Amino acid sequence: MKNISILKILFSTVIFIALVIISGCTKKEDADKIPITTSSEEARADFIKGRDLFEKGRQQESLQHFESAIAKDKDFALAYYHHANVNPTTKGFFEDLEKMTALTGKVSEGEKLLILALKAGVDGDQAKQEEHLKKLVELYPNDERAHGWLGQFYFGQQEYQLAVDHLKKASEIAPEFSAAYNMMGYSYRNLGNYSEAEKAFQKYIKLIPDDPNPYDSYAELLMKEGKYEASIEQYKKALNVNPNFIASHLGIATDYTFLKKYDEARKQCDALYGMARDDGEKRAALFTKTIVYVDEGNIEKALQEMQKQYELGEKIDDAGAMAGDLNTMGNILFDAGRYDEAKEKYDQALTMTLNSNLPEEVKDNTKRLDLYNQAKILLMKGNLADAKSKSMEFSEKAALANNTFQVWLSHELNGMIALEEKDYNKAREQFMQANQQNPYTHYRIALTYAGAGNKVEAKKYFEMSKNFNALTNLNQAFVRNKAEEMLATK
Repeated sequence: MKNISILKILFSTVIFIALVIISGCTKKEDADKIPITTSSEEARADFIKGRDLFEKGRQQESLQHFESAIAKDKDFALAYYHHANVNPTTKGFFEDLEKMTALTGKVSEGEKLLILALKAGVDGDQAKQEEHLKKLVELYPNDERAHGWLGQFYFGQQEYQLAVDHLKKASEIAPEFSAAYNMMGYSYRNLGNYSEAEKAFQKYIKLIPDDPNPYDSYAELLMKEGKYEASIEQYKKALNVNPNFIASHLGIATDYTFLKKYDEARKQCDALYGMARDDGEKRAALFTKTIVYVDEGNIEKALQEMQKQYELGEKIDDAGAMAGDLNTMGNILFDAGRYDEAKEKYDQALTMTLNSNLPEEVKDNTKRLDLYNQAKILLMKGNLADAKSKSMEFSEKAALANNTFQVWLSHELNGMIALEEKDYNKAREQFMQANQQNPYTHYRIALTYAGAGNKVEAKKYFEMSKNFNALTNLNQAFVRNKAEEMLATK
């Protein structure tokens, strides 16, 4: 498992929140590390225990330690920071964000930069986020976690070689810092260098053999390679270490889905839901079950699972979670060709966000995303002129906002328009600049080659989208069987 909380994985695409890896100690021998500002040594001890669990992927277990640290020091900014990253609800995340942001005047420059980097990420300003993190590394060049955090950022930006460079530096500074090898493995995997990825994960296992996450991460590599049964065995090793390690339950369900053993996949989701310790884990189980149904082609059942997630948010008035659920429902309906129903969900998501107490920056992100949603609805309903107009507006605003993820979406949208116009070269050029970790992107590239009569390249990209093997990924479910059908006709 990449050390990113399930809540953040399932949250709306409006926001990207990467892992925040924090370090520090005020001891003299650690003066070159990011400090920890707290008035309580007991709170510090709790925080360090939580941080250790967090870095090993044991996020739910870390939660109580961060809560204990906060109880002992109400002004403990880094404790709020980490608590945010494991908070089981979107509402709780934003409450933590507000508290830590208010404390930036009471902490060290390093801690302040971490908080501001997270805030920039939430605001959708990746350029500012990178600026803060690079400055952090400049101030603390011998802090392994500072390099780890910047490496994590570059991973999220799909700058995988830069990620490897900083993660290697982290491992050179602190050879026993296991989290660096975890993310190094994922970075090599996404570079297509599976042999180096395996070496990194095996080193990770060697460093902390009694923890579940190393086996879970290695299992995900095996999944990526299409070795589903072997992947399941590694996930089971993780669960033998910790039966409550939710990421491995999700991984097994995903492997069963790729094997088209849908009943087995759903049983795994139901088992996870039954043992869930908070709403975040319940949502993870329900979302994975949604993906199983989409992959199987049962859209109504998928929507029912999404409705259950929505109701979890509704119970605590979690506007961010509910808006994300509505947007996901819209995506499911859109892919099913039910465009009017999809538009209704997108409109509800926008209204939910704008009428909430969420930060203005989040509302601005949502308004930009709505331009994307409305443009693709217009396109699929044959209103090409208005679709182009919305697309142009979205592209301009995404670029001005320095929002990497929405810039990728703008290229995706422009590619969809060009594809509809049968301008296959232009469409391909745009899709090549879209999100390359989205299996749908490769499916659409395949369509451009098929449209141009290039059967060899079309087959290559249809196979790539079918066998992308992304963990708990709704877009994978949208395209996997479509790609399989296209390959059967070639």
